[in-house]
Order: sequence, then structure tokens, then C-alpha cells
Amino acid sequence: MKQIFEALEKDARLTPEQISSMTGTPVADVKKAIKKAEQDRAILRYKTIIDWTKLGEEEVLALVEVKVVPQRNVGFDSIAERIYRFREARSVYLASGTYDLAVLVAGKTMQEIAVFVSEKLAPLEAVQGTVTHFILKKYKEDGEIFEGGEEAKRLPVAP
Repeated sequence: MKQIFEALEKDARLTPEQISSMTGTPVADVKKAIKKAEQDRAILRYKTIIDWTKLGEEEVLALVEVKVVPQRNVGFDSIAERIYRFREARSVYLASGTYDLAVLVAGKTMQEIAVFVSEKLAPLEAVQGTVTHFILKKYKEDGEIFEGGEEAKRLPVAP
């Protein structure tokens, strides 16, 4: 079954027939597995990765590290939920290290992201501090390389 989902993760456009051919799993079983995974929310959504700069659209991304005070009985979940409900928050992760949450934020300009951090994110009661890192260039996202088209071949290392 894992092969079905690995194939879908690489290319969500694959048909059950194609996946069946690739994995040797009967088409009916592929369809059943996909339907069950969708119902169970194991498959959350089908995604297309777009290089917006090639379409003439500008987007600014920032990774914001957030230090928070965990709340009694809910830990980090409550503050993470408040943050992920903001439209600017693309992704929110609990992380190890100096900061507790890593938030990927999107906006049209650096100023828009700065306003989000200073007026919406930082003032939240549980937030103790933030550090913002602006993404200057995308090289690879979700396994897709943005420039060059193919992953560079690694040269063998000679002793």
C-alpha cells in the first residue's frame, strides 16, 4: 500500500490505472485505498507546485521563529492553532531548539510580512519573541527543483 501513496505524493495526476501498473496492485484495490485515505484524511489535499516568478507574480516568503509560553493542559496546540488560522501563515510547525514554532509566512511585500509579525503575531499573549528570516530564493520545494530541472548528479569521491 505504501507504494500507492508514494506514487501519488510524487505526482497527484496519476490515475489509479497508472498506479496499478506501477505497483502491481489491482486497480480496484488502488481506488479503494485512495478513497479510504481521503475519507480518513490521510490524504489531506492534492497539490501543485508553481514557480510564481515564471508567471510574473511576485511573492515574499519568510520563516518566522516564534518563542511561546505553552499553556496548561494544551501545551503548544492552542497558540499554534491561533497562528495557523491567520491567512498569512502558510505552514506552522512545532520545532526543537531555541524557538518553539516555525511559521512559514507569505505576503506580497516584505513590509506586509513585517506588519503581520509586528501587529498580529508578536502581540499574541503567549508569544515571547520572534525572529524573521526572509526567503531570498527558492532552490527546491517539496522535492521539486526550481532551476536546472534535474537534481545534480553527485560525483564519486575518490580516496
